[in-house]
Amino acid sequence: MTTRHTPPPDPSAGSWGKTACILCECNCGLEVLVKDRELVKIRGDKDHPGSAGYTCEKPLRLDKYQNGAHRIDTPMRRRPDGTYEAIDWDTALDEIAAKLANIKARHGGDTIFFYGGGGQGNHLGGAYGRALFHAVGAQYMSSALAQEKTGEGWVDSLLYGNHTTGDFENTEVAVFIGKNPWQSHGVARARPVLREISRDPTRTMIVIDPRRSETAEIADIHLQVKPGTDAWCVSALAATITQEGLTNNPWLDEHTTGADDVIAQLNDIDIEDYSRRCGVPEELIRIAARRIATAESAAVYEDLGVQMSPNSTLVSYLNKMLWMLTGNFAKPGGMHIHSWMFPIMGRWHPIPTDEPIRAKALRRLVGTAAMQSGATPLRKAVAAASRIRITRTVAAATSDAALTAFFPAVAVPVARHIANVLSVADGPATTPVTQARIFSGHIPCNSITEEILTDHPRRFRAMWIDSSNPVHSLSQSQRFREAMAELELSVVVDVAMTETARCASYVLPASSQFEKYEAALFTLHFPHNAFQLRAPLMKPLAGTRPEPEIYAGIIDRLGVVDGTLIADLTAAAQVSRGAFALAFFSAIKNRPQLAGLVPYLLYRTLGTTLPEGQQSAALIWGLAHLCAIAQPDGVARAGYKASGFGQGEALFEDILARKEGVTFTDDRYEDAWKYIQHPDGKIHIAIPELLAELDRIDRVEPSYTSDEFPFVMSVGERRSFTANVIIRNPEWRRRDAEGALRISTADAEELGIGNGAQVRVTTESGSAQTVAEVFDGMQRGHISLPNGFGVRYPDGQGGESETGVAPNNLTSLSRRDRFFGTPWHKNVPARIEVV
Repeated sequence: MTTRHTPPPDPSAGSWGKTACILCECNCGLEVLVKDRELVKIRGDKDHPGSAGYTCEKPLRLDKYQNGAHRIDTPMRRRPDGTYEAIDWDTALDEIAAKLANIKARHGGDTIFFYGGGGQGNHLGGAYGRALFHAVGAQYMSSALAQEKTGEGWVDSLLYGNHTTGDFENTEVAVFIGKNPWQSHGVARARPVLREISRDPTRTMIVIDPRRSETAEIADIHLQVKPGTDAWCVSALAATITQEGLTNNPWLDEHTTGADDVIAQLNDIDIEDYSRRCGVPEELIRIAARRIATAESAAVYEDLGVQMSPNSTLVSYLNKMLWMLTGNFAKPGGMHIHSWMFPIMGRWHPIPTDEPIRAKALRRLVGTAAMQSGATPLRKAVAAASRIRITRTVAAATSDAALTAFFPAVAVPVARHIANVLSVADGPATTPVTQARIFSGHIPCNSITEEILTDHPRRFRAMWIDSSNPVHSLSQSQRFREAMAELELSVVVDVAMTETARCASYVLPASSQFEKYEAALFTLHFPHNAFQLRAPLMKPLAGTRPEPEIYAGIIDRLGVVDGTLIADLTAAAQVSRGAFALAFFSAIKNRPQLAGLVPYLLYRTLGTTLPEGQQSAALIWGLAHLCAIAQPDGVARAGYKASGFGQGEALFEDILARKEGVTFTDDRYEDAWKYIQHPDGKIHIAIPELLAELDRIDRVEPSYTSDEFPFVMSVGERRSFTANVIIRNPEWRRRDAEGALRISTADAEELGIGNGAQVRVTTESGSAQTVAEVFDGMQRGHISLPNGFGVRYPDGQGGESETGVAPNNLTSLSRRDRFFGTPWHKNVPARIEVV
């Protein structure tokens, strides 16, 4: 109601909407004032269940992503001479679908490779992309996760089955290994949490980092290792715990297997010698280890600083010893396996409800048989019922009764099949050409070019790239360009003409993350886990399309789904969502090969019955049910207390209604044990392959430089004004505009380099000219370049500018982890010359 004290809204002032930051995995909630398609004001959303109003300074400049000269608004086709021409959407989709079908017919769908699938916060489009992956019969994919997380993911899978997260808000001792959360975040409300730990005399922060980062600056203990020696440092920490008798033996006996083997090997480590190798005083290592072991709680976070360095998979294993040997699991302030809305890596894991299902075996038998034998008649009957009001009412009531009787008993096996297919959990174990290891469907990024630039008959012939820029972000950029040139077909879906798009056969312009429904599946928190479906803040830019519509258009043209099935499921959705669920899950059970097409089926059927503009939210219906089926008690404690099918429905409705996001699981600390996937419910602490690797490095003297390349360079450093390269406009940076090469004071004095000097940095892969910054946080022999630079941007005069160094012109494909091929971007031998 309008009164003289409350003036009516002024449309010219714009309108506020809720969304999220898309610059890191935290995806903090935001409120945005939108006026004339511009993001005029941005602030933290106090209603967001995870970030609670917190945000750093970086998202305040997200209008530089949303608006600018970088946006493309028409499909582009590459001409023979390498230039591009604009084409219409129908032509683009027709030609791409025909070429995909042709490549599949001649070489097999497994020669069509998929890369990306989202980027930070752009996961809904990537999830729909899985439907196209299965529609063409693809088997191989990768993404940025395979540059960073596959080694740790594999270690987690062997130890206990899935990803762990630390309770840093409550921990007594926080350990950050190759991690600078002050800049890279990864912890909810990162900076307030770090300040609280730093200021509390009863708590301790330990940082392992060759740089004196912002986080190291406020830490109680900084173990400033020599670059690339983290494995020896963390080994020495773990060995101190075992050799000084600081292990929690009763806890290990009760909750783990193989601990004796691990302890025996750690007891053989020469701590003094390992301290020398990593460059950290032995006594400081012992002080840190004792503090971890004697604390009431400890939590550990590893990140790219070690995941992109030598011995990364081994370090992922060793750092977990710090909290496992001391019993810091499933307790306040410790480490925990958490729930998922849908796992982005690893297997979907259902946790049985504490409430028993009566006659479960019989109900499952009857329900499964009915689904398999009666799927088609049931679907036809429901579809027929949709045409008459009274029969719609009867069909809806009958469906609800059937779901009440059978859904709890049959849901898990049906959901497990869908989840495992969509996550590619049972895909190939190695790549077709080089036999590189694959984890969770992801082939090593450093192996991609080797799978293309070969005459092997199973080489990749086509590549689909979704909202990613691998030419810029993967090692040895020029080699990736050469690989793309050898493909028969390459398609890029993005908002801009990126470095990768400039190498593609076709470029399809996507709507921005603020012009469509979107979501992030980085649901990584415990005990309270949150999820946000972000509603569009504005209509899509004319000429662009949301990714779900792009993927659906290609799949339509491939003709892999019977139109009758689409019509019947749509009719069922028009009866009720209960009727749709019965018809939909029965169809999947009867025809298991449809599981990979679930996103497309939901979009083309259930999606058409949702309110205008919400069609792509249909997939969220499926995710809500998979979540409730997998974690019914945690979902119930979060407030969704209905049983069976009704629980997933309530969660879905709340996700649609609450623009700020929802808490979808509320666990107790002891519930972390339920997420362990081993049948015995224990942590399998001994991994023989990695214990052998620990033995191998005992005989290694770490050395990564030479007379030709006397420095170790880290590329991709996170700084105040760097982010992922979706913000291409260089004007967003207020400081460090050129992305300076940081060098220690001692090295700068020796080489005669001052602040702002122009230098040339050279590696075995290339060289680049840049500006230098003398930085006393660097140690002698260590230099660094930031992430986010070296991208092209229109200069407003018909040309383009490129600011800073594209770091992967300097990295190497051959320098990578021996287990999962993660690149050594943080350990690049280099030399510097004054220009």
